[in-house]
Amino acid sequence: MLIDTHAHLNDKRFSDDLPSVLERAKAAGVEIIINVGYDLGSSENSLKFSDRFPQMYAAVGIHPHEAAQTPKDSLEGLRRLAVENKVVAMGEMGLDYYYDHSPRPVQQEMFRRQIRLALELNLPVIVHDRDAHHDVLTILREEGAVKGVMHCFSGDVAFARQCLDLGFYLSLAGPVTFKNAKDLAAVAREVPLERLLLETDAPYLAPVPYRGKRNEPAHVAVVAQKVAEIRKTDVASIARQTTENAKRLFDLPKLGE
Repeated sequence: MLIDTHAHLNDKRFSDDLPSVLERAKAAGVEIIINVGYDLGSSENSLKFSDRFPQMYAAVGIHPHEAAQTPKDSLEGLRRLAVENKVVAMGEMGLDYYYDHSPRPVQQEMFRRQIRLALELNLPVIVHDRDAHHDVLTILREEGAVKGVMHCFSGDVAFARQCLDLGFYLSLAGPVTFKNAKDLAAVAREVPLERLLLETDAPYLAPVPYRGKRNEPAHVAVVAQKVAEIRKTDVASIARQTTENAKRLFDLPKLGE
């Protein structure tokens, strides 16, 4: 069993063949998919998808790209969504200093507000961090966030250790399969397996040999295989432990009780 801990299946690139995508995921051993919002509308859709498809759960949040365009009252909308049974996390939230689609102070304030809401609701946070390691860690520490995942981890071993010290999990995606991903290979090798998660970030960042094509949840099996190769172990062990990790972080066993 595998869990894709981060996908965007309400993306328009899945509008024509989502049932087939889900069938391929099931055939690849992917039994749970966390569908992640990036603004209020996509968060609402993620919840609708989780109601429609039993294998899907939802995360609700405001991506840093959307921070400047997000009305101030959107946090109340997120609060309304976040208390629903199949919502397992707040996110995707964080900082993106590569594109800077929103001014950095605006990104930071939206990040802080979402962390506070997650703490209030006792939900883990799904953190987007691109070229913003120092400020992401600073904000997480200052706001007291201790439960969450660094989505599509992009740092080196030193940064990974700082995130682990904070209590966070690290999620590996397609880039760990790229030929030049030496830092990610070191992270996959050296980080305790009990703190790793797997994801696709579908439809983005497809792993080798699908690089450049639309990504989908079935490909999380390729990520698992690569991590097993790096750690010189069998893929079943990687699948088993990362699934346990995801269930623990997102409190998945309690859902539906």
